[in-house]
Amino acid sequence: MKKKIIFGIIAVAFVAVLIWFGKMNSKPAVDYETEKPFKATIERKAVATGKVVPVEEVEIKPQISGIIDKIFVEEGAKIKKGDLIATVRVVPNEQSLSNARGRIGSIQIQLNNAKISYDRNKGLFDKGVISRADFENIELAYSQAKQDLQNAQNDYQIIKKGSAGSGGTANTNIRATTSGMILEIPVKEGYQVIETNNFNAGTTIAFIADMNKMIFEGQVDEAQVGKLKEDSDIEVVLGAIDKKKFPAKLTFIAPKGTEENGAVQFKIKADVSLDDDYFVRAGYSANADIVLEKKDSVLSIKEALLQFDRKTEKPYVEVKTGDDTYERKDIEIGISDGINVEIISGVTKDDAIKVWNKVSKKLDDDNENN
Repeated sequence: MKKKIIFGIIAVAFVAVLIWFGKMNSKPAVDYETEKPFKATIERKAVATGKVVPVEEVEIKPQISGIIDKIFVEEGAKIKKGDLIATVRVVPNEQSLSNARGRIGSIQIQLNNAKISYDRNKGLFDKGVISRADFENIELAYSQAKQDLQNAQNDYQIIKKGSAGSGGTANTNIRATTSGMILEIPVKEGYQVIETNNFNAGTTIAFIADMNKMIFEGQVDEAQVGKLKEDSDIEVVLGAIDKKKFPAKLTFIAPKGTEENGAVQFKIKADVSLDDDYFVRAGYSANADIVLEKKDSVLSIKEALLQFDRKTEKPYVEVKTGDDTYERKDIEIGISDGINVEIISGVTKDDAIKVWNKVSKKLDDDNENN
């Protein structure tokens, strides 16, 4: 009796196993989604990072050393050539001032002596005692002494007041040398400034630039610079202005690169066409989209459909040939924009290409139900 019960349990278990295997085998085969090739315009781009700056930025420097007495403009103000920016109060060097006074005294002595000689010889010339040539030499020396005294007095006034003018002002005016916008005033009233000379660049009073003429300055990698051409049209995107692309024209490609972080970078410049609806500030960070290669209306597929042979590393796709059956086809590809890739040969527009990493939605639903 016990044996019959045991055999019965085994038989039931065996039947249950058969039913379970039957259900497993009844599940549908894996069915993948497919996509067909399509016509698309593909662009291969390079991105250059940089900033937008004015074409010309002029530094205004004083022609004489002193202290900033007053500043008449503010940063952001628009000015014209010749407008007054600031005034500098001259603080004379005591040694230079003393030397100038001493030179005046010395020349004054020479002038007095020349005048005495002139007066004496003029009388002799009038009486016919000396020749005209001798008298003209004496007259020349007297005139030269008067001119030397005038020059020495002018030098003294310049050292003392910064000007030899008759107004006697103690300030020198710093004026704009070009029209534009004041970008920066790096000094304040009371700051000491140094004049521009052969040995010193001088202190900058202000930076002026024409904000209607901007250029993009950026860098591109050596792997891409060989594909760039001057006068090419590019697009500049500013980090501070969303959803706006400014057209630009590539005007300069550096003939020499510089190494940065192990990679060689080449400097490029492009003239930017501004939009009156946007105010572009100097120094905005920017990216330039440069089209390296473009093909219109070419047969394409999504790059995600590609598979690569493990040995040859050549691309291929799987084309549907029937229900749940696919055939491998080696293909030749062209340019890619990272999303779509050009198909040169291997498949046609009517082929259904397997999305190899995505099963169909119908199969997913069946699996969930089971």
